[in-house]
Amino acid sequence: MSKITFIGAGSTVFAKNVLGDSMMTESLRDFEIALYDIDAQRLKESFDMITLLNTNINEGRARISQYLGTENRRDALRGADFVVNAIQVGGYDPCTVIDFELPKKYGLRQTIADTLGIGGIFRALRTIPVLQSIAEDMQAVCPRAWFLNYTNPMAMLTGYMQRYTDVNTVGLCHSVQVCSSHLLKALGITAEGPVREKIAGINHMAWLLEIYDAQGNDLYPEIKRRAIQALNDPENDSCDLVRYEYIRRFGYYCTESSEHNAEYNNLFIKAAYPELIKRYKIPLDEYPRRCIDQIKKWATDRKKYLCGNITHTRSREYASRIMEAMVTGKPYEIGGNVLNSALITNLPQNACVEVPCLVNKRGILPTVIGELPEICAAMNRTNINPQLLTIEAAVTLKKEAVYQAAMLDPHTSAELSIDDIVALCDDLLEAHRDWLPTYR
Repeated sequence: MSKITFIGAGSTVFAKNVLGDSMMTESLRDFEIALYDIDAQRLKESFDMITLLNTNINEGRARISQYLGTENRRDALRGADFVVNAIQVGGYDPCTVIDFELPKKYGLRQTIADTLGIGGIFRALRTIPVLQSIAEDMQAVCPRAWFLNYTNPMAMLTGYMQRYTDVNTVGLCHSVQVCSSHLLKALGITAEGPVREKIAGINHMAWLLEIYDAQGNDLYPEIKRRAIQALNDPENDSCDLVRYEYIRRFGYYCTESSEHNAEYNNLFIKAAYPELIKRYKIPLDEYPRRCIDQIKKWATDRKKYLCGNITHTRSREYASRIMEAMVTGKPYEIGGNVLNSALITNLPQNACVEVPCLVNKRGILPTVIGELPEICAAMNRTNINPQLLTIEAAVTLKKEAVYQAAMLDPHTSAELSIDDIVALCDDLLEAHRDWLPTYR
C-alpha cells in the first residue's frame, strides 16, 4: 500500500483540503495516511475528522493512523511515498507574538512577517533545524519520498532542503493558481475561455509576465489602465493597491497579496511617512489578527469539522494533483518552488525560484524561463539576498550571518540603523532561545 504522511496534521482545515482531495482522486483513494503532530489535542481532532471523511467520501478505503511527538515521527514517515509539510515551529504564541511585538520596540512594523523581514528571518531560523531532523528521518525510512513543502518562509525552507539535504523537495504555494483570476475579477475584466499566462520569479513575488485571453488578445493593456485608474480614485475600496502600484511603476503584477508585498521592499511601510499606510490601505499587524480570529473561529467550527456528515469538494491545492501525476503518469502543470539550476538566468543560481513545472512519473520537471525583465529580477534579488543569508546563518550558526540577513532585508534596513538591527537580532535570538540552536 502506498503512503502519504502529513507532518503538522494539527492544521486541521488544511489537512482536510489536502487529504480530502486525495480521497477524491481514484489513484490515491487506497493510500495509507499517517498523521503526525506534536500537539495531542489537535492531532486527535484531525484524526477524528479524517477518519470521518474517509468513511463519508471514500468508503473507508484509506487506512488512517496517527503519531504523536518527535519520538514517533520516524514511524510516521516509514515507507512514505509523499510527505506533506505544514508545520509552524513555535506557533502563534509565543513565537509569532515575539516576532511582531519585539520589533515594535525598535519602531519596526510588519504586516504578515512569515516570508521576509525580521519575522520571516527568525521563522526560518526556528524551522530549518526541525526540517534538518525530518530530512534525516526521511533518508533513513523513506529516502525516495517527495517532500511537498507548504510551510513559510517558502523560499528559505525549500531552498535549504534542496541545497543541504538529499530529499526530493518542491515548495508549493496557494497564490500562483489564483493570481490571474483574482486580478481580472478585481478589475472587472471578463475573459471568455481560459486565459494563457506566464508566471515566474520567486515565491510570493513571482511575476505575471504574460496574460492572454482564449482568442490570443493581450489583456495587460486593459489591466494596466484599470489598475492606474484604481490608484487615482480616492474612493476606490481595493485592498490591492500595492500590487497595482507595481503594475504602474514596474509594468507587472505579482502573485502574492498586497499586505504581503508591502513589507517585501523599502517603498510602502515607513515610519517617516505614515500617510502611505492610509493611502495604500496597508494592514499593519495583519497576521496576528488572523491568528486570533482563526483560534476563535476554530472554537466554533470544531463541531462542524467533527460532525458525522462532514463532506468535501476537491480544492485547488496542488498536492493531490502532484501525487496523482506521479502515480499515474498523467502530466499536470504547477507553479513550483525549485532550485534555480539555470532556469532564470538573471537570478542567483543557488536561489529557490518559482516557475512553471510539469509533473509526471519522472517527478518535477521545471521550465527554463531565461531572463526576467530587469526590474522584476532586481526586485526579486532584493528578497533573495536575505533569503540566502538566512540559510547561511541556519547552516553555520553564526550570529554575523543573522545580522547580515537583517541588514540586507529591504524593509528592516530602510527603517533601522545598523546598530539597532544588531541589537534587535540579539534580542530576538534571546527571546527565541528555546526554539533555536546556539548561535556564536
